[in-house]
Amino acid sequence: MSAEQPSMHILVVTGVSGGGKSTALRALEDIGYYCVDNLPLPLLPQFVLLLGKTGQQKAALVIDAREGEFLSGFRQEMRELRGAGHALEILFLDAPDDVLLRRFSETRRRHPLHGDDLRAAIAHERRELLPLREEAHAVVDTGALNVHQLKGVIQERYGRTGQPLALTLLSFGYKYGLPVEADLVLDVRFLPNPFFIPELSSQTGLADSVSNYVLSQPDAQSFLAKAQDLIEFYLPRAQREGKSYVTMAIGCTGGQHRSVALVVDLFNRLGTRYQITVRHRELGRGREP
Repeated sequence: MSAEQPSMHILVVTGVSGGGKSTALRALEDIGYYCVDNLPLPLLPQFVLLLGKTGQQKAALVIDAREGEFLSGFRQEMRELRGAGHALEILFLDAPDDVLLRRFSETRRRHPLHGDDLRAAIAHERRELLPLREEAHAVVDTGALNVHQLKGVIQERYGRTGQPLALTLLSFGYKYGLPVEADLVLDVRFLPNPFFIPELSSQTGLADSVSNYVLSQPDAQSFLAKAQDLIEFYLPRAQREGKSYVTMAIGCTGGQHRSVALVVDLFNRLGTRYQITVRHRELGRGREP
């Protein structure tokens, strides 16, 4: 690469329509990315060349199903940019079909693939975007996130240039599905469930009484020690491979008791050695086993 064409970090924001790409782009703009929505793919090399001459080091652009036939050339464009020395990353924003249907209904927007059958348009778009999803460095499920939460997730992940790797500890309930953004998933349904203890059922793992019960189980202490060992083994190696963030998800049945208590305790064990964010995906859904 010549001195006139410095290396850039290029973040491709893609995903399903209604998944939050516009919100993500605004969040990236706030942390210094030069952002472009729906840049025609054939113009990408020229765009990077011209932007690099301005001294800009970070660019984010939306590429989605509106690109149509041009998506077939995406992999080749990516190889050429990486070959030119640029760091390229793909962020894919997803959401369950029922959430997408609700969002389109609330905003009264037409799906970009049109058609009278919204469900069919969503399914068609998923098929079109499958190659991009398979190439993605990160997949974020926005179904349970509001605009402000999504903005926070984006800025936490991509506003950290030159900083230590960020770790997110996420509690969740298996009955609501696996978190697609997780790098590591640990199942703690083998522990006794406080839901079936009347005096604990209506509380969450944030309450001392529930936490004390969960942590008093011998298997809980063994699990926490092994989870801590896994984190301390994995994080340096993930950072060495260029990752700037890692999400470890810990799941129980409903995401109210066991996983919450264990995430909080694991956070306390790790202390200040890592930049840690804690999220409890299911709190607020109601008390279910």
